[in-house]
Amino acid sequence: MYKNLTITAVLGAIAVILGAFGAHALKAKLTPEALESFQTAVRYQFIHVLLLLFVNMFSELTIKEKNRISYFLITGILMFSGSIYLIYLVQVPVKSIWFLTPLGGVLLIVGWSLLVYSFLKRIVKN
Repeated sequence: MYKNLTITAVLGAIAVILGAFGAHALKAKLTPEALESFQTAVRYQFIHVLLLLFVNMFSELTIKEKNRISYFLITGILMFSGSIYLIYLVQVPVKSIWFLTPLGGVLLIVGWSLLVYSFLKRIVKN
């Protein structure tokens, strides 16, 4: 659990840093559309960091459930947001990593779906 929380805290700090960087340093360098795409990556990272905090602090989930959900969410953040950061910060050509963004999005959906499944199991159980 503390490993997941540590990774989550690091991802949260990175989201703050990149959000500020995007708002200030990239404003003059990116087109409005590119800046919006970058900010979408930051926003999705923040949302999923908050979800990771919830998942790993929620006492009703087992360690196995927390780890499984966290794995999908962390990997999803890295692929979804990370691919967008690579495109705009490192200038990696979109066509070389185009598949990472949607795949990351699918992994985020899987993470949410596993959380739903965990809750539904408890509804049925009670």
